[in-house]
Amino acid sequence: MSNYSNAYIPPAALAGSMRDFRVPGGADLLGRTEGFFKWQDLRRQNGLWPFSRATEDGPNTFCMTQDDSGNKTRGVNFASQDYLSLSSHSGIKETAKQTIERCGVHSAGSPALVGNTSYSVALERKIAEFLKQEEVVLYPTGWAAGFGVIKGLVRSADHVVMDMLSHSCLQEGANAATNNIHLFRHLDNDYCRSILAKIRAKDTQNGILVVTEGLFSMDSDTPDLLALQSLCHEFNATLVVDVAHDLGNLGPDGRGHIGIQDMLGKIDIIMGSFSKTFASNGGFVACKSRAVKEYLRFYSAPATFSNALSPVQAATILKAFDIVDSVEGRVLRLEMMANVLSLRDQLRAAGLDYYGDPSAIVCVKMGSEGLARLVSKRLPQLGLIANLVEFPAVPKGAARIRMQVMANHSDKNISDAVGILKTAKAEAEIELENNKQSVQQPERRVA
Repeated sequence: MSNYSNAYIPPAALAGSMRDFRVPGGADLLGRTEGFFKWQDLRRQNGLWPFSRATEDGPNTFCMTQDDSGNKTRGVNFASQDYLSLSSHSGIKETAKQTIERCGVHSAGSPALVGNTSYSVALERKIAEFLKQEEVVLYPTGWAAGFGVIKGLVRSADHVVMDMLSHSCLQEGANAATNNIHLFRHLDNDYCRSILAKIRAKDTQNGILVVTEGLFSMDSDTPDLLALQSLCHEFNATLVVDVAHDLGNLGPDGRGHIGIQDMLGKIDIIMGSFSKTFASNGGFVACKSRAVKEYLRFYSAPATFSNALSPVQAATILKAFDIVDSVEGRVLRLEMMANVLSLRDQLRAAGLDYYGDPSAIVCVKMGSEGLARLVSKRLPQLGLIANLVEFPAVPKGAARIRMQVMANHSDKNISDAVGILKTAKAEAEIELENNKQSVQQPERRVA
């Protein structure tokens, strides 16, 4: 058992969400931030604010973290997105060192104004060949790529038809581009069809962009990409697939669900991020024509008006693609998947359930936000670093602990993590019940 006492916790620290403060009222733009901070700090003071932590020595499988109050803990790390463990790969580190010696550390310009290097040009060609697309545009982050591809292509009279669980960058890009946004039920292609049919019944002149993900990071599930692309052909729409979480680490050749579903070279537009598998920040958009590439270069603001990837980033990502596309990459994917399956099996044996299909993302079901926060509170002290995910990132009452698996996790890492989760949940359930009873009991009056 942990050392946590079941001290009384104010109900407000166990309730509410960040959505409550998204649209604050009042004329004082700065002053109206106080409500969120008061709620946040109440959670922080009661050990229920697990966000904004920093690692001391990188995203290793076992590391030290520091929270935003300066408290340090050490534990097995299932919170970092380094699925093939390439951030600490000797070849990646050596490539970074050699590139710094040759080029320094800064691109010192946007891609439109001499910010590219020979590494970024080679990286564009590598990704295009990897995905069997014609052209690639690089972006400073994966978020910028998702936002930028939609804002760059869609105009106010156009339509965006989007899976309702699509990533924030995609939703924000759509909101910035048009008011004609249509969300369809998660993975429901029939619902998507009905939306497309209604749009085309009224509007045959403007564009439609259909948006989905190769692997959804909160539920670890995937759409039928052939069916979606066929719908786009039928209704004169364009399909965008975000492959941030599956590219490089899923499938026998690392092509993610696009490769698994035999859709290489068949998707209209692919966007992705380097930050999950390829040991760097940055993102990309892959397309089928030079015309689309050049248009995005100069009308997709995050590509045009941001500094280009640094030479170190471009070179290390290029090296990561070489590893992914090799026998070593295949071995790393097998090791990662073995760890994924072991974690899922051990969680189930411990009475803990999870979402979705096997992938590097294993989200453990908690349910209520209050319970999930009390579980998350215990994990660092018990020796586990894992991320709490709650509303509005996931539906109300569907909070979870997101475990992110790496190829280099050991059998002991996994068994330790499962044991800690089981203990933390059991203790948290008792504390939550005790806390409810404390709230319900009237104060005793002293005679």
